[in-house]
Amino acid sequence: MTLGLMAVAPLVLWAAVGAVPALILMVILLLFYLLHHLRNLNALDGWLCKPDVGTVPHGSGLWEEAFSVLYQLERRQSDSQHNLSNALERFQQAGEAMPDGVVMMNSSGQIEWCNPVAETQFGINLERDRGQWMTYLIRQAQFTDYLAAQNYREPLIFKSTRNRELVLSIQLIPFGDEQKLLISRDITQIERVETMRRDFVANVSHELSTPLTVVGGFLETLVDMEHLDETQTRHYLNLMFDQTNRMQHLVKDLLMLSKLESTHTAHREEKVDVPRLLRDLLRDALSLSAGRHRLRLNLASECWLLGNEDELRSAFGNLVSNAIRYTPDGGEIVLQWEEWEGEGVFSVQDSGVGIEPQHIPRLTERFYRVDRSRSRETGGTGLGLAIAKHALTRHQARLEIESTPGKGSTFSACFPARRLIAGEATN
Repeated sequence: MTLGLMAVAPLVLWAAVGAVPALILMVILLLFYLLHHLRNLNALDGWLCKPDVGTVPHGSGLWEEAFSVLYQLERRQSDSQHNLSNALERFQQAGEAMPDGVVMMNSSGQIEWCNPVAETQFGINLERDRGQWMTYLIRQAQFTDYLAAQNYREPLIFKSTRNRELVLSIQLIPFGDEQKLLISRDITQIERVETMRRDFVANVSHELSTPLTVVGGFLETLVDMEHLDETQTRHYLNLMFDQTNRMQHLVKDLLMLSKLESTHTAHREEKVDVPRLLRDLLRDALSLSAGRHRLRLNLASECWLLGNEDELRSAFGNLVSNAIRYTPDGGEIVLQWEEWEGEGVFSVQDSGVGIEPQHIPRLTERFYRVDRSRSRETGGTGLGLAIAKHALTRHQARLEIESTPGKGSTFSACFPARRLIAGEATN
């Protein structure tokens, strides 16, 4: 139906039958025209209330063209919204998969979004804390100052208020309309390694400087004193020999530790006769103890181990010598080899002074000593347990430590079942 047809038809009728029928026809045509547009307008209004590409109305004439344009616009809008939704979902998935914490804040420092790592590190509950100020959750003056300084080129290092053992590195990245992205990284292990490195350098320097100072002092004494009898000379030479021997032991242990740390698995694996090895260690222990302790060997298993005998001898020997050094005279030391819950377990139990619980996690660190003065008196280098731990790790074994202050300690080397082999007859 077009406006041209509506104009021509009444005129033809007017000429044929008169004005009244023509006017009636024109009114009827106008009503149909208006109803046609009202129907399309109503369809358009209903669609605009709930736009959907699949339900775009159909029309004729100009309305068909208009609906076609609307369909194309809605289709593009729907595609754009779908792509944006997918991009946002991928962004959230990427943020949640990141090993670092991510917190998105607005210009006021209020939380808009965070990933699960950040929730764990800062104790955030996104449903509860959305819109919360970040300074409310990190109540540390250094963080407040860092946030206000507007200079985020360097990260801020601080200990978590929720877990004092957790060390975090956080950095703010401005973006958008004065928004900020907070990136937090757990550097606890890095800080621990750095602390161990600093302690290692300081301890090596100290351990070497002491005997060198002593030897230098004795040499200076020998040079300055013109009339030394043979007894005095021998006394000074023996003292220098002891200090030199101490340095040699330290260097030897450092080289052994370096060798063990260079690779993760034992070299030249062989069948190791553990009962024979422990009998040898018992003889060495009796010699080192010189009758000051009661030593026993309990062989509850005849199993052998698949591994490197030199490394196992070093690990077991360090556990035994430590027990002798830290057990008072008259104390008892028990060496035991057994199978327990599918594992091969070598343990050294002593009736020594025991160890406070807070020291146990750090005992295998290089040069870590519970009592530094006592350690030097006993002649230890401070590397024995570190060597034992690394040697055991290369055999997929673990070192377990149990201790009660004033009652003694038990050090156990636990080997997996795949390392155990049946003992063989020996001549």
